[in-house]
Amino acid sequence: MVRLTWEPVGGWLGLAALVLGLLALLPWGPPRSKTAGQRRWLLFGLRLGSFGLLVFAWLRPTLVYTQLKPQQATVVLLADKSRSMSIPDGIGGQTRYQILQQTLAEAKGSLRSLAEQFELKAYAFDAQLQPLQVLDGEVVVPGTPDGNQTALGAALDSLLQHEAGKRIVAVLLLSDGVQQARPPRDLPVQTAAARLKSQGIPLYTFPIGQSRGLGQAQDVRLSSLRCNPTVFVKNELSVAAELEAYGYVNKTLVVQMLFETLSGQLEEVARKEVEVQAPGQRIPLELVYVPETPGDYKLMVRVEPQPGELITTNNEMATFVQVLKGGINVLYLEGQIRVESRFILQALQEASNVQMDFYRIVRDPKGAIERGSTAAFVRPANLDLADAFRPGKYDVYILGDLDSGVFRPEELAQLAEAVSQRAGLLMLGGFHSFAPGGYDQTPLAKLLPIIMDRFARQRFEEKIREDMHLPGPIRMLPTPVGQRASPMRLAADPEDNRRLWFQLPPLEGINRLGSPAPGALVWATDEANHPILVAHAFGGGRVLAFAGDSTWRWWMRGFQAEHKRFWRQVILWLAQADEAAQSDLWIKLPQRRFAPGDRVEFQLGVNDPAGQPIRHAQFRADLLLPNGHSEQVPLVSGETAWQGAFLQTEEPGDYTLRATAQLPDGQELTTTARFLVYEQDLELDLAPADIGTMETIAAMTGGQALPPEQFPSLLEKLLRQTSTLQVEQVRKQPLWDTWPVFMLFVGLLGVEWYLRKRWGLV
Repeated sequence: MVRLTWEPVGGWLGLAALVLGLLALLPWGPPRSKTAGQRRWLLFGLRLGSFGLLVFAWLRPTLVYTQLKPQQATVVLLADKSRSMSIPDGIGGQTRYQILQQTLAEAKGSLRSLAEQFELKAYAFDAQLQPLQVLDGEVVVPGTPDGNQTALGAALDSLLQHEAGKRIVAVLLLSDGVQQARPPRDLPVQTAAARLKSQGIPLYTFPIGQSRGLGQAQDVRLSSLRCNPTVFVKNELSVAAELEAYGYVNKTLVVQMLFETLSGQLEEVARKEVEVQAPGQRIPLELVYVPETPGDYKLMVRVEPQPGELITTNNEMATFVQVLKGGINVLYLEGQIRVESRFILQALQEASNVQMDFYRIVRDPKGAIERGSTAAFVRPANLDLADAFRPGKYDVYILGDLDSGVFRPEELAQLAEAVSQRAGLLMLGGFHSFAPGGYDQTPLAKLLPIIMDRFARQRFEEKIREDMHLPGPIRMLPTPVGQRASPMRLAADPEDNRRLWFQLPPLEGINRLGSPAPGALVWATDEANHPILVAHAFGGGRVLAFAGDSTWRWWMRGFQAEHKRFWRQVILWLAQADEAAQSDLWIKLPQRRFAPGDRVEFQLGVNDPAGQPIRHAQFRADLLLPNGHSEQVPLVSGETAWQGAFLQTEEPGDYTLRATAQLPDGQELTTTARFLVYEQDLELDLAPADIGTMETIAAMTGGQALPPEQFPSLLEKLLRQTSTLQVEQVRKQPLWDTWPVFMLFVGLLGVEWYLRKRWGLV
């Protein structure tokens, strides 16, 4: 189509102004007396012609040629070839991949017609994008789905890069919609869909597979495993797991717990039988084992494979457990809530070699009235004192502000027997401790390192006896003999140690303990020489009487390290572990199970026997890989520990981290920590099709989620869009901006000027 357009400079008003100006100039010229009639008309004609050309150019006439041409457009097809497409949850046991192949085969004619009108590009994807051939409408897909990852988001993103600069009419996605990818191919699907939307590319998804799970497939899997990563020798190790079962209703499954032996073999240590009552049922499990030997051990929970299972790699889960030697088991019994117990617990629970059990036994005034007695106490339901005071059960016992009425006489006699057989006992100050608590009339009277006044009893209904307590502030200071006792050594140098004790905040008050028992040692007094910390041995055990209950003030005033050191050394002394204590090199891992490709971070450090960090030690860490190779791990120095990290965890199996520490005194320590990179079948561990995601990303881009049966009809719909893909091509040919017009205009002006010159008119 050809049309003529006019675009006057300044619009039509500008043209009118130009014409008026030219008409005004047209009559202007030499006087009639100087020109004959013929010459005058010739000059007038030349001027009129130049003015006409000027108006013609001012109008800017242009010939416009318009032509409609079809635009080259692209349709992209994406086919999922990951292993999850091999799940047979279709009608008649068809796999998802067979449904995909059938869908493409049935649409062969439509694909052939589409390829005639569009550029048809096809890709298969798993972790990467793979171009496919399209021959006469047939998309040549791989024979079997063998991809170990489904990087759906990364595949869509890579597609945009491959087809950059092209007009993409639509992207057709055939998949189960389950993204299972490891970094760096784990781009969220929604992020890729947002990029398609920003470029105006609709995404049509065809979900394949059942969202209800494995459909007709049968599978038994362990979905979780939880246990404490550390346990002391001869303590119970409780392991919690969760079992999921599909397709085995009314079937009894056997679950085993296996524990590594010293020879490195896994042997069964516990088992449990469970019955599946519903498809997809989640069954919680709890298994218990008591390890006997310290070390780092592998633990595995396994359910026996069942006939017809699709996969068996998810039938077991494993981790590592560190069994600690020399662990100190402590039982702490306390009365009413008070600040001191909270800070003592915090100081001791941070020690890796201390296992703390804490119970509160509170007075029940209402029960006392109902029973017609002066005191009644409520014990926790899970506290069995007959078992707790059994010799060998605990290494150290701590009694807080507890009246002797809490205990039965036979229980205290049993506690005295446990102490005589090497246990430690610590009694803390309080309103109902020592003599005010009536302990002078109990089997503990012969244990405690002080002589108690039988008339100093504190009754609950009576006012607090001030004569049995000394008000603060009271500064606790080591005696000469106490300076040599390990609990009183806050610094190695005696002068530094004494200076530290003077710097500690004073106590708010103490019990008036009375005289030390024969053979007892006073380790600490106040400035008036009242005993605060008194020690002695009883049989094979050790006993401490501590008159204070406000060492928490040390922590609150900035002496946290001294507070922790004091209480840990007290426990070590009571457990008779102070003389045998050694420096401890440790490795801390955030967990003992990692997925392939996970970043593993760890800390390592070394502590002195009291649990304090040893500074200026030099460390080295080496990682032993499952293939037998060893690599050194770079370390970064911290304030109290060193940090390291590594990413070489692609290979499933057992890893061993070996740390070496060179102490300032030249001593060298080594230790190891083991962890597991579990074998993970990303594609089959979680097999339900994600139809919801397929619907969401299609809607985000302005596309649609359709069943595979509607794939051919969508192709027909795209074919009908051909007319909308024509592009109007416009070519303009200006008639005024040409050299003939310019030369004619210049020629007319030049001739007029020449004639005027020749005839003497200028």
